[in-house]
Amino acid sequence: MSSEPLKSLWLETPLIYSKHISAFLGANVYLKLDLLQPSYSFKYRGISRFIQLAIRTHGPSVHCIVASGGNAGLAAACAAKVLGLKCTVYLPAGAIPAILAFFAQEGAEVREVGKCYQEALAAAQDAVAAEENAVLVPAYEDPVIWDGHASVIEETARQLPQGVKPDAVVCCVGGGGLLGGIIVGCKSVGWDDVPIVGMETHGSNCFYQSISLNPGPFPSSPLPPREGVEIVHDSKYNVDVAKLSKLTSRASSLGASWPSPGVVKLALERKGGIKSVCVSDEMAMQTTLKFANDHKLLVELACAATLASAYNPSLFDKLVPPKTDTERTVVFIVCGGFKIFLEDLAEYRTILDAEERARSEWEVWCNGENWNVAKD
Repeated sequence: MSSEPLKSLWLETPLIYSKHISAFLGANVYLKLDLLQPSYSFKYRGISRFIQLAIRTHGPSVHCIVASGGNAGLAAACAAKVLGLKCTVYLPAGAIPAILAFFAQEGAEVREVGKCYQEALAAAQDAVAAEENAVLVPAYEDPVIWDGHASVIEETARQLPQGVKPDAVVCCVGGGGLLGGIIVGCKSVGWDDVPIVGMETHGSNCFYQSISLNPGPFPSSPLPPREGVEIVHDSKYNVDVAKLSKLTSRASSLGASWPSPGVVKLALERKGGIKSVCVSDEMAMQTTLKFANDHKLLVELACAATLASAYNPSLFDKLVPPKTDTERTVVFIVCGGFKIFLEDLAEYRTILDAEERARSEWEVWCNGENWNVAKD
């Protein structure tokens, strides 16, 4: 096996200062634009690194097999095409035509199996077991994936003005791959004390549920299990994780039924702590529309969940308390995602009109507390 350093396939994406959001919040807000990766999401970082290492282990004829809700599969397909490898992607049934066309463009074979990511994963695992030269490319559960994703923080630390250390890094959380990378990256650049805010949606919050089961940032007595949640103890990392029997959020890229136990462990032991936050799909929809208007960029609901506090000053102040001496500096990881289209925006406007008539506040959960946040 070669010991030469790997040349990264991912792009060093821009970190931009958001004049719009900074003025709105009274803070210095930076946006790390990882939606500009070749597969349109941060997942290209860790997954491309995993596939490069798979070639070193299995040789140039390795067959990459991945289970995905969409974005992990796209990252694997893009990396496999660059490296000249065969790639098969297992998706839950009902994939949209546009994503199937993207896979075809990248030369990947697609198999639609089951109703959710975990069912597609089981089929992918069976396929790997049946083929000697196949390797399962993990969507989020592997330290190699986290190490690749850590580059998003290593770049950010170089791109911020000299001497600036953020008061928080905000990201979304599905299975936990990005969060794992951010924790690893923060440690490598000396930001282990910087708070991380992990955002999910109410109908897809396996990480929030899992954190609540373990001693740490939540109240000393664990929250009672919610309906449809199975509690499983992971002996390798000595943590409890929540397995959700049903996912109801439209933020499908957050659609893991359970998170990485390894990332749960990293989060619980982290010096700078974790704020685990859940917002509604409708709040994410509103954010998608506002972000598109301000920055002329479309992001999936999963990514919009990351940006929810950027458009709600009262929520932002709760998550990143004001300072008396200087302005706050916050980095939002704009993680991207392929599954967002112009026609979605019109639907979101219709849903939000009904939501506006129904209630005047957003329901937000944070580390075991329930907040009613006024709509701005």
